[in-house]
Amino acid sequence: MRILVVGAGAVGGYFGGRLLEAGRDVTFLVRARRAAELARRGLVIRSPVGDFHRPSPPIVSAEDLSGPFDLVLLSCKAFDLDGAMASFGKAVGPGTAILPLLNGMRHLDTLAGRFGPKSLLGGQCVISARLGDDGAIVHFNDMHALTFGELDGSRSKRIEMVAAELVGVAGFEARLSEEIRLEMWEKWVFIASAAGIGCLMRASVADYVAAGASDLAVALLAECANIAAAQGYPPREAALARARTALTAAGSPLKASMLRDIEGGKPVEGEQILGDLLRRAAKPEDRSLLRIAALHVRAYEAGQAAGEKAAER
Repeated sequence: MRILVVGAGAVGGYFGGRLLEAGRDVTFLVRARRAAELARRGLVIRSPVGDFHRPSPPIVSAEDLSGPFDLVLLSCKAFDLDGAMASFGKAVGPGTAILPLLNGMRHLDTLAGRFGPKSLLGGQCVISARLGDDGAIVHFNDMHALTFGELDGSRSKRIEMVAAELVGVAGFEARLSEEIRLEMWEKWVFIASAAGIGCLMRASVADYVAAGASDLAVALLAECANIAAAQGYPPREAALARARTALTAAGSPLKASMLRDIEGGKPVEGEQILGDLLRRAAKPEDRSLLRIAALHVRAYEAGQAAGEKAAER
């Protein structure tokens, strides 16, 4: 199976690198700057579960794509989706499966509009990693899981072929799910809750718990879960219990990645994670914490846009 990994950043570089390590036929679609970096230093993964280095990994530019791949692994930021779709369009043929690992659910409609709904798989991943200053992928703990499946829950021939490439052989935890839409909703509920409370409090879990805000985190989780339930995907109690534990753990250093991006003055997935979930609410709750969190992040984005315009003058 020919696999195209779109990008070689923290997520795509990690999972694509592990697939490459396992002997899979992987090519990375990268921009010129990352291509030069990979040519100079190779693909480097530093991880508690084992380091990996591949000098001169297989790479291709959008201009040089010449035909379809069997599987496209897509892990860009949600706000970069339009550009990503334009870059890998020539890699999608009638038999190509696209496995997106983006946050939220809106990307499914966008991808289906461009490539057709039959091309899409559902997917999600759990990993804590970043791209280091030297271009290496730094993996912080032993969590590196990828879940995938047909969006209708079927066990198709193609999903079995994808599973044969990913499950049990690729150096990370991979699982074929027959409930991938539900699992994507459960992840969305959790990351919206974590991003919302983290950005509102401008604090890690440890700090807002110490300040006495655990009840707000639990209330936001319940609000997000209610929206998912109204959309036909009520989170299972086990998922909610894990989320409550993570959001209220005293001393936890967990900090939402959206907050880290805000602190670094970077673009954020506010609309894709918070705004789109809020839009799906039939009627936002009175004093909706999700609405306040979404507006908080929109205000940050407005400030960033104003700063960029001022810099252009």
